[in-house]
Amino acid sequence: MNVFNQFREKIQAALEELARRQGWPDGLPFDRVTVEPPRDLSHGDISTNAAMLLAKPVGTNPRAIAAPLAETLAGLPEVESAEVAGPGFINLRLAASVWLAEVSAILREGTAYGSSATGKGRRVNVEYVSANPTGPLHAAHARGAVFGDALAALLVKAGFTVTREYYINDAGAQVETLARSAHLRYREALGEDIGAIPEGHYPGEYLKDVGQAIADSDGDRWVGKPEGEWLEVFRARAVELMMAEVKRDLLAMGIQFDTFSSERALVEAGAVQRALDTLEGRGLVYTGVLEPPKGKTPDDWEPRPQLLFKASQFGDDVDRPLKKSDGSWTYFANDIAYHLDKFLRGSPELIDVLGADHGGYVKRMKAAVTAISGGEGNLDVKLCQLVHLFDGGKPVRMSKRAGTFVTLRDVIDSVGSDSVRFIMLTRRNDQTLEFDYQKVKEQSRDNPVFYVQYAHARATSVIRHAGEALPGQDLSDAALAKVSLGSLTDPDELGLIRLLAGWPRLVESAADAHEPHRVAFYLGEVAAAFHSLWNKGKDEAHLRFILPDNTETTLARMALVRATATVIASGLGVMGVQPVEELRE
Repeated sequence: MNVFNQFREKIQAALEELARRQGWPDGLPFDRVTVEPPRDLSHGDISTNAAMLLAKPVGTNPRAIAAPLAETLAGLPEVESAEVAGPGFINLRLAASVWLAEVSAILREGTAYGSSATGKGRRVNVEYVSANPTGPLHAAHARGAVFGDALAALLVKAGFTVTREYYINDAGAQVETLARSAHLRYREALGEDIGAIPEGHYPGEYLKDVGQAIADSDGDRWVGKPEGEWLEVFRARAVELMMAEVKRDLLAMGIQFDTFSSERALVEAGAVQRALDTLEGRGLVYTGVLEPPKGKTPDDWEPRPQLLFKASQFGDDVDRPLKKSDGSWTYFANDIAYHLDKFLRGSPELIDVLGADHGGYVKRMKAAVTAISGGEGNLDVKLCQLVHLFDGGKPVRMSKRAGTFVTLRDVIDSVGSDSVRFIMLTRRNDQTLEFDYQKVKEQSRDNPVFYVQYAHARATSVIRHAGEALPGQDLSDAALAKVSLGSLTDPDELGLIRLLAGWPRLVESAADAHEPHRVAFYLGEVAAAFHSLWNKGKDEAHLRFILPDNTETTLARMALVRATATVIASGLGVMGVQPVEELRE
């Protein structure tokens, strides 16, 4: 149930009646009318720009529309007052009964409260992580993994049909280097002194496990054999074993994918050629010579004819090559084929979650998706900025096992999956994030994970104590959903209720913007409001949650406490974080 959507319908109905009475022209953009909380909550509960939006197409000034509209809305039983403000905004103050009804709705619906049909079942493919299978996941991957997984969950809650996808980059030079590096570790596992790892190979000790696994299964079968005999075997085995480790680390974060797509399989199935044929059929491919890249001197640049995609026709800065000088496909060509494959599998809406180093990729890939789908596909690329790891303010050193970076597993083992997931969503994805192990473990308001989890645990504790104070009283959600809530009159109680009632709107707006960090921010607000109300009861006895001599008020407050815990649990569910029942003070 979304209060703001309900009032959008009421406002649109009032506008349609006003248009009929006053003879306004047809085709007015009623669907673009906004209904949202006013920036200053002292102005009311709901604000609409209807008069501002419609004045020009109607051919009058905004106040000429706002005045009769406000008069109509003030007559609704759910509205206490409707005032025209500024050049023509209308601010509505709703009856307390509107908000109290939301408490009962939360208790009836449980954590499903906030779920929306706004997505209308539209299919969305969210691709995230997609790390090269050349090593274990590192801490930077954690951010994209959490962001992508939370975004997928948010879209599901908003009514979309979501495919969670991982793209395995198992074609190209990097996996051949992986195979050669694994072969070195294989020889080492069989007792050979391989010396220092040659430059250009992967030096991490994690490949010792790969080499040992192949030695255990194949013995000395590949010793002394020419590379041509073993390279493909080691490539396939190394990718398989590294992806198994990647999946284990992701599972430790509670992340599972619906689909794993292989770049190599796409290429071998002729998908790149099919994509090229599609572009050629639309006249979007030609042979030409590109200008030298910026910063290159003539000596560094060899102009030569190349097969080019008309990317600039779709908003890119330049046209893009599809083939290398040796005639093989460029990575970009493979990526075009992959996105066409996702589109053809039934997902017109595509989201790629990538690291910050892919900024130059965005325009060309959006251009490619528009071109390859005939304008029917839409791609949103979300770039996740860097994560700086600290431990008590000191930079965290590299992982010994990985050799060059801190692994995701190191971070999970240090602070736990829930803390990793929550903290990774406390900043917008396009902002750099600092992650300090010590701060994440603090039990203080400065630690957002603890602060929100503590609110849920405190609510659970209050209900438990209420059961002790009111033995035999039914405190189930079903029973609390039916109690009278008229005694919830304190401004802070009503303020918390309004905040809880904003959860459905938050889900829809965050899903529409592809911004799951909004959920973390919102939960912080809910936790703050709940803790504040609890502390207020310490100072003012009549506002305590449990009043043994006043069962009616206690039950009403238990309904509010349970509603708070339910919304927090619903939000944590989107974030992939488990709500806790108990925390020590």
